[in-house]
Amino acid sequence: MPDTRVTVTVHATDPLSRAGVVSHLQHQPTVELVQNQTGTAVRERTEQTERGGANEDGGEAVGTVAIMPIDRFDDLAAAELRRLIRGGEQRVVLIARDLREPELMTAVEYGVRAILWRHQATPQRLLRAVQSAARGEGDLPPDLISTLLTQVGQLRRSVTASPSVGFVPTLGMAPREVDVLRLIAEGLDTRQISEKLAYSERTVKNILHALMTRLQLHNRAHAVAYALREGYI
Repeated sequence: MPDTRVTVTVHATDPLSRAGVVSHLQHQPTVELVQNQTGTAVRERTEQTERGGANEDGGEAVGTVAIMPIDRFDDLAAAELRRLIRGGEQRVVLIARDLREPELMTAVEYGVRAILWRHQATPQRLLRAVQSAARGEGDLPPDLISTLLTQVGQLRRSVTASPSVGFVPTLGMAPREVDVLRLIAEGLDTRQISEKLAYSERTVKNILHALMTRLQLHNRAHAVAYALREGYI
């Protein structure tokens, strides 16, 4: 049977980082490195994967993974991460020198599949992260898992302290949040939403505030756009 192969693109802001990733993976028989200047090759391979196609050398293609090495999780890095994940064409492996707790949560919210510390990104460790991401599985260092669990606990405690908001998931949206956003998308205001759902206006506002704070959404329009993009409405 042909080897299972993963199409990989590298998105680095400097040539040295890109060269390091390429040198780690270029001789791996289960990885096909492609250029990513236009994204055309990536889209073609993604469509081929969805059809159950094969690569030119006979290896079975199983997914497209984008590797993104960064020094700092700044606005430019966040924008590039959103661009890569938008549309669901690629799964992302993030290689970071450092991540603060809010940055970790943002990366997870965006849909990052795997995270590696730069100093731990050996060829075999990077290959494992790529393969996990291609299968749709998560791969995080133990210390980041601990940090993420701590953040989850804090968020759940904050929800418990605000009973009017009700239970919400740490990631994604709760059904009542989806209900509110669906009505906003239909053009209803706060009063009309409260009447439609039999909530008080204060509860509607609390639901929206909690949602936008948790997912770092700027306003109601941003929240509706997020829900549409993620398939909630």
